[in-house]
Amino acid sequence: MALLATMLLKILVWLQIMVLRLDVLNSGDYYAQAQPRRILVDTDMDGDDVFALLYLLKQNKTEFDLQAITINANGWSDAGHAVNHLYDLLFMMDRDHIPVGVGGEGAILPNHTILSDVGGYLPIIDQRSSTAGNCRYRQAIPVGHGGRLGVNTNHGLRRAFLPQGDRRYIPLQQPSTQKVTRDAISAGPITVFLLGSHTNLALFLIAHPHLKKNIEHIYAMGGAVRPTCNNPNSSKAGLCEEDFGNLYPQDTNPYAEFNIFEDPFAAYTVLHSGIPFTLIPLDATRTIPVDENFYLAFENKQDTYEAQYSFKTLKIVHDTWPNSDFYKQYCMWDSFMVGVALSQMRNSHGENEFAEMEYMNITVITSNEPYGTSDGSNPLIDWGSSNTIFKIEKNGVHGGHVQLGMQDQFCLVEGGHKGKCQDGYTKEVNGTEAVEILVATIAKPNQDSGSSLGKEFYKSFLDVLNQPEQTGRFNITTQFPYYEEILYKPDMRKLKGKPVVFDMDMSVGDFVALLYMLKLPAELINLKGILISGNGWATSATVDVVYDILHMMGRDDIPVGLGNVYAVGHAHPFYPAIGHCMYSKAVPQGSGGFLDSDTLYGLARDLPRSPRRYTEDTDNPELTKRTALDVWKSSVKSLNPGAKITILTSAPLTNLAEIVRSENTSVIQDIYIVGGHIRQDNEKGNLFTVPSNEYAEFNIFLDPLAAKTVFDSKLDVTLIPLHIQKQVSSFPKILNNLKLANRTPEALFVQRLLSRLWRLQQNNNRYLHVDTFLGEILGAVILAGNNPELNEEFNYKLLKVIAEGDISEIGQLIIDENQGKRVKVLKNVNEDAYYDHFTGVFGDHKQSAVIGSFWEQKIIWSNSLSSNNSH
Repeated sequence: MALLATMLLKILVWLQIMVLRLDVLNSGDYYAQAQPRRILVDTDMDGDDVFALLYLLKQNKTEFDLQAITINANGWSDAGHAVNHLYDLLFMMDRDHIPVGVGGEGAILPNHTILSDVGGYLPIIDQRSSTAGNCRYRQAIPVGHGGRLGVNTNHGLRRAFLPQGDRRYIPLQQPSTQKVTRDAISAGPITVFLLGSHTNLALFLIAHPHLKKNIEHIYAMGGAVRPTCNNPNSSKAGLCEEDFGNLYPQDTNPYAEFNIFEDPFAAYTVLHSGIPFTLIPLDATRTIPVDENFYLAFENKQDTYEAQYSFKTLKIVHDTWPNSDFYKQYCMWDSFMVGVALSQMRNSHGENEFAEMEYMNITVITSNEPYGTSDGSNPLIDWGSSNTIFKIEKNGVHGGHVQLGMQDQFCLVEGGHKGKCQDGYTKEVNGTEAVEILVATIAKPNQDSGSSLGKEFYKSFLDVLNQPEQTGRFNITTQFPYYEEILYKPDMRKLKGKPVVFDMDMSVGDFVALLYMLKLPAELINLKGILISGNGWATSATVDVVYDILHMMGRDDIPVGLGNVYAVGHAHPFYPAIGHCMYSKAVPQGSGGFLDSDTLYGLARDLPRSPRRYTEDTDNPELTKRTALDVWKSSVKSLNPGAKITILTSAPLTNLAEIVRSENTSVIQDIYIVGGHIRQDNEKGNLFTVPSNEYAEFNIFLDPLAAKTVFDSKLDVTLIPLHIQKQVSSFPKILNNLKLANRTPEALFVQRLLSRLWRLQQNNNRYLHVDTFLGEILGAVILAGNNPELNEEFNYKLLKVIAEGDISEIGQLIIDENQGKRVKVLKNVNEDAYYDHFTGVFGDHKQSAVIGSFWEQKIIWSNSLSSNNSH
């Protein structure tokens, strides 16, 4: 009996242990410890986002597993540049398996249905059926230097440092943000990190409310709850009335922070979703600036490629900061947020190791009192019917004036030094609008009081980025054992042709026209400079692709200058880094627009990588960026005595207008303008994103005041109008002729590029307009004038630009016998001879590519024999 009792007791104890183990196995704590925490990151790919992503990628994957990354494209970066930047970053870190989502061509329909792949290029209240649209909130972000130009190129560092893998943006094949989000969240419990605006996640939650149960927690860097007056030791409210937000200038809205301001209604939707939410606002990040001790410590500790890339990025920002307060003003925004988030996830029931945390009642202000106004600012409400978008109340918190831009007169207070609008303000409130969330208030000091690093997160950031585990594999110089940057320059004695300056906005047609001119005999065309228009069909950062084309053709001698990024009169009067998008909003941001143009329809990464690039790197002054006016002046200075320059432009006339206004124009021989549409026989223009304007052409519409300046000048102008361009815009004929041409590298590249455009046009209505770009090649052919079989016919017309007035007429060219300018207009050309001629030029082995592609460049950089032969 005693033996039996002993056995029964052992069995009972064993059963109790098993029950306890099952309880533990079924508990959330065990599951969290046994399984890595899945994370989705939504980012705008600003510099501090790069630091945050690298800090996250360096974590132990058994604890924190980054599942997917989505790009929000209505913030500090443009989608095409951002996706390739992210691919390079993940390639360096050996994380090519992580899916990347960007954009999408869905829409919000008139009945308020959100299609599955809506792109998030615009804030929710402005999103409709197109990716073309206003920049109501995005106006606050500088477009050129100090803004998206620097972010898109990572200040010129990305191409100089990051390796290049096989992934790249490809039209219609790139996973959309909504698809990547849907796949990641559908797969199981996940945590979401928001490093930019909340547009993408808000659209997902509205369209897929049944899946929000899978989101365990949302962490966001953004918002401004309480003022800090730039006092790093302050965590108490009421110390001052200044420094809530960080918009600049603050003359309309002193309360908002960029990430929330870019889409206040989206932020409101996410905050009020019922999902647990932690906010790391400016209040907290202002207490952890990149101070001098941290900067010096980082400079002295760069043991990994990711640490080197991060510090080089930080150094460029430091060296180009607009004032002497870098160490006070530049903060560890997104990286600190990731640190706080990981600490909270790791210690869910304990203190956060990096920040003091406090529960607050918060909401997001989306409109301004009085509510129920019908001033046309708020597209969420159709005042002519009982319908409202997303069932909002007309007299509710979303029913007031919605800020229209950075100079919105409603927001300005007469005689006051700051405005009254609060769009995007993460405000402490009580009542039904209040949502209780956890908020970081102040960065914690370093536990090691003897350390020069004043904050605990400073130490963690440097330790994590420099740890040898999960480190980057290589940079561009170590990816290839024989990597060498070589500048190609022709024999300058042979360049005796007509001096030409090409003004381009980097559309597909511009790149083909550039290649055509580079192929012409040196005694015919001497291309002395290239001016880049930043307010056309590509963003300024695409200048790097221009450099690559020139490098491919052995013409690294040709200077390239960036022009203004705003149409005449549209920059902010006191802070010209920002401005209005009244005209540029007509260019789609997604497919068929910036997304494709910025990447040369996915083929830019096939070009060889030039040692020249846009840069703000003060350590490489020889690469210093040049303005369009600088390049024009240097081109004039290099002329032989008595010589004059011919200008070819197939861009908005912004750069030409600046030259006309500021320079002696006597050195200009002729101006060839590819663009403009003369209203005749009711043939329509090509401004397909502005339906009310049927007769304008894009290049004139994008800066009508600049066009007026040029047309009002005394310069000789030859116009290649839209209706003639359309006559020579046949994809089948061009491609058939290219197939018959010799297989030079440039002919093959152009064939691939135009073949891709034609397939896209046939398969998707987003690309119906792309044959417009084919006509832009005609300007270069007419300028060259080296083929009598073209049988060009011209006539003269007295033309006037409609530069002001109703949007339905702006940008149109009309015949005006009294006030019009006498312009030489191309009337006719032999189409077949034209196709034969320019495709034949591409097949000519003379002046062919020095290096045909990135793949050829890789062979040279990977093989010692090839490297030696290249010299």
